[in-house]
Amino acid sequence: QVQLVESGGGLVQAGGSLRLSCAASGRSLSSYNMGWFRPGPGKEREFGAAITRSGGNTRYADSVKGRFTISRDNAKNTVYLQMNSLKPEDTAVYYCAADLGVFVHTTQHSYDYWGQGTQVTVSS
Repeated sequence: QVQLVESGGGLVQAGGSLRLSCAASGRSLSSYNMGWFRPGPGKEREFGAAITRSGGNTRYADSVKGRFTISRDNAKNTVYLQMNSLKPEDTAVYYCAADLGVFVHTTQHSYDYWGQGTQVTVSS
């Protein structure tokens, strides 16, 4: 089992940048595809970005494509989310999640482990 801890959230003005980190312990992060989510309008968390175990492939939601970049450093057991050109509508708690599955998934139910989240607030 892996434990995930997010950090890097904070308050930033619109147009600014933040880099979120997700540090893993208990098991090597290289065993998992990883994703970033935030609360959606309904009960489900909204997909933001995902990355394969090796880091060779990524997927993004349309709402963040071109502005956010997901990356990972398996040697440091950490996944990152670089967030640029932030908008007030990006304000949310951001969660990282680990997926034991073979393919990269975009729905929260496909992920096996979750962190507690880090708050991002974008002021206008």
